[in-house]
Amino acid sequence: MTKSEDSRTGYVSLIGKTNVGKSTLLNQIVEQKVSITSRKPQTTRHRLLGIKTKAGAQAIFIDTPGFHQGQKRALNRYMNKVALDAMSGVDVLLYVIEALRFDEEDERLLAQIPANLDHVILVINKVDRVLDKDRLLPFIEKLSLNFNFSDIVPISALKDQNIDSLEASIFSKLPKGAHSYPEDQVADTTERFLTSEIIREKCITRVGDEIPYRISVMIDSFQLKNEVTHIEATLFVEKKSQKGIVIGQGGKRLKSIGTAARLDLEEVLQTKVMLSLWVKVKSGWTDNEAFMSTMGYDLG
Repeated sequence: MTKSEDSRTGYVSLIGKTNVGKSTLLNQIVEQKVSITSRKPQTTRHRLLGIKTKAGAQAIFIDTPGFHQGQKRALNRYMNKVALDAMSGVDVLLYVIEALRFDEEDERLLAQIPANLDHVILVINKVDRVLDKDRLLPFIEKLSLNFNFSDIVPISALKDQNIDSLEASIFSKLPKGAHSYPEDQVADTTERFLTSEIIREKCITRVGDEIPYRISVMIDSFQLKNEVTHIEATLFVEKKSQKGIVIGQGGKRLKSIGTAARLDLEEVLQTKVMLSLWVKVKSGWTDNEAFMSTMGYDLG
């Protein structure tokens, strides 16, 4: 780890509503998959760390669940708590919104940003979807009146547009300090956790709109034998009908989930992967705090 007097190190948190592209942005910055992505909202559930080191500076990124109104279930309350807690004790805060969209929910989250934060960067994502670019400047000017942002950067995380400018803004605001991680490390998540997230991502992209928020993944076994990683995992759903949907006719959907997950895992783990999946019903797990604790949700 670097100890140079000129080195810089700091924590950078990404906050925003669900589905504004925070996880895609994090993956783009660290140039590797460290957080799962999906067009469906609320896919990120845990506080995830990505790390980017360049030119003597190290930024430690915290990706968070999307903030959303309504906290009916324990899982929803947990996700909002993680999102809000990530605003404390960081050096730079990235407040991510979608281009030309700023509603009451955005305003509520903006109002909860701590007043003592020195560096809050407004990141306007998905500008590639804006056909009339002349609409962007008035949108930016209006938002600059609502909050004293230290910088406003329009980007497209998906298309890799203006990410260099955003990185330059972030790194210029990091405080002096020794690096916390080796220069080649890009994440601070265990292989087991990343495996569970990749499997969950493949489930989310292959089932209907409601079931993704009722799926959780537990890694039962994770062993490297003769240069092959053997993984056994259980997918938990809340209803018997959901189990049938995840498995699919003749097991086709579960096989598709397993194949897609295995291909991603082989790239991430850099080994051959043997993946076995099972589906079990755990009624009401998203509102069962005891069970959620066993699944790695720190409910505080």
